[in-house]
Amino acid sequence: MTAREVINIIESVAPLTQQEGWDNSGLQVGSRETQVARVLLCTDITDAVVQEAIDKQCQMIISHHPLLFHGLKTIEGLTPQERCVIKALRHGLVLYSSHTAMDCYLHGVSGRMAEKLGITKYHILAEVSQETGLGVIGRLPMPLSFEEFLKKVKDTFCVPAVRYVARSSAENKITTVAMCGGAGSEFMDEAIKQGADAYISADFKYHEFQKADGRINVLDIGHFESEQYTKEIFAELLCGKVDCVFADSDKSPIKFY
Repeated sequence: MTAREVINIIESVAPLTQQEGWDNSGLQVGSRETQVARVLLCTDITDAVVQEAIDKQCQMIISHHPLLFHGLKTIEGLTPQERCVIKALRHGLVLYSSHTAMDCYLHGVSGRMAEKLGITKYHILAEVSQETGLGVIGRLPMPLSFEEFLKKVKDTFCVPAVRYVARSSAENKITTVAMCGGAGSEFMDEAIKQGADAYISADFKYHEFQKADGRINVLDIGHFESEQYTKEIFAELLCGKVDCVFADSDKSPIKFY
């Protein structure tokens, strides 16, 4: 099939019209008419990911985060973005990203987070339009103590550490959970308003943690970690259409000592 047909499948659930105004989801590099038999799926497009696509004889890379957020005035290979563009063009690769377009899909980034935690019935946390918006909220299959919940989140998202603030409640049971993949600190108040016992997201600043003020458990699991399962959504959408492989080199650049 062509890259155009692959893109149409992704955009059938995550149309570019629902991306945030500052975003650059969509086709990044290459021709829509390129014949595609194998696709490499990743969170971030890096030098290593592009080389892996070449080594694995892929014709297309689909990522969550866009390689290009701003226009390039020169392409000399002096930055990681420039090097990826040059290498992709030399090898005829198509690069496509579905970022906030996929974030706004109910069963997209945040929905997949919920499903990983065993939450099957959930709805949009911060609605943008009917059935689209950012974050989701739902109920766990059974209540957990805060300690049990912390361990479940840590294990589910394979994180070395969880940054958190705890609710000031004598019996801190977790039943209702809100979450937003990526940087979602601005939706903490909405999570509180909708009665969430815990809110999971990433990139919280010190004073944003303080705003919780004992009203809700807030867990920061890391940006990459919260969005890592988006690759599975791409694979499921394209199943039976093209050969999909997950990028082995797709890893968070942030390490813990």
